[in-house]
Amino acid sequence: MQTQPKVVVVMPAYNAGRTLRLTYEELPKDTVSLVILVDDGSTDATLEVARQLGLEIFVHNRNYGYGANQKTCYAEALRAGADIVVMVHPDYQYDPRLVPQIIEPIVRGEADVVLGSRLKSGSALAQGMPWWKYISNRFLTGAENRAFGLTLSEFHTGYRAFRREVLESVNFALDSDGFVFDQQIIAQVVAGGFRIAEIAVPTRYFPEASSASFSASTVYGLRILMLLARYGLHRHGLWRSRAFDSLRGRYTRLPGAAPRAAIDRRAPAPALGR
Repeated sequence: MQTQPKVVVVMPAYNAGRTLRLTYEELPKDTVSLVILVDDGSTDATLEVARQLGLEIFVHNRNYGYGANQKTCYAEALRAGADIVVMVHPDYQYDPRLVPQIIEPIVRGEADVVLGSRLKSGSALAQGMPWWKYISNRFLTGAENRAFGLTLSEFHTGYRAFRREVLESVNFALDSDGFVFDQQIIAQVVAGGFRIAEIAVPTRYFPEASSASFSASTVYGLRILMLLARYGLHRHGLWRSRAFDSLRGRYTRLPGAAPRAAIDRRAPAPALGR
């Protein structure tokens, strides 16, 4: 990119009222052009805090799920004219000060997607990651590396940066409204031939930070294995899936205008709450 890219941070929020302000205050404002928060039916003070901070807010009329929240996040970031979109969870589990580092490979033209890995530095257990989550993460990451032909240290991170063209190309509207969305969009990125890089990021585990239960994590793991099976069938031409087909060519970016994203509106269009 020849000029300074427009970096839009998206925050998929659900009951993040106690940690949102702390997360926002540590964002590097000289790097971030806009912060968009999508509230997925929170019942706490999330919206009140977001309005106090002056964020761009979109509100779901009920809790549709983590994947549905990201669909709105990415659609609105594209509509806002983002060149790079960074997902930062407002629960303060990931360090928001690392936004410049996570976008750097994209700015340099070396990657299209960058993941913030908790396991790249090998200190996740010392930082408080539960042992059962660490073991399942290692197992699933190994399975995904084999399926995708990659050598990443972690796929199961919520700290991610996307080049605009990636989100315009992958058909994320067809993905799940639940947590497996994170891995479905990675499978689509791989199917589209985009380059993935990663940087090491520390993480925090404390009561206010969101964390899936053991049972929810088990269901999540099984859904990932099913996803890898579908991806393998698609890659080998045994069973084609529209979800892995590119949307390239369906967009025309007019001067001074951001294209509308192909987003699944099974949920009502979120109301602007600013």
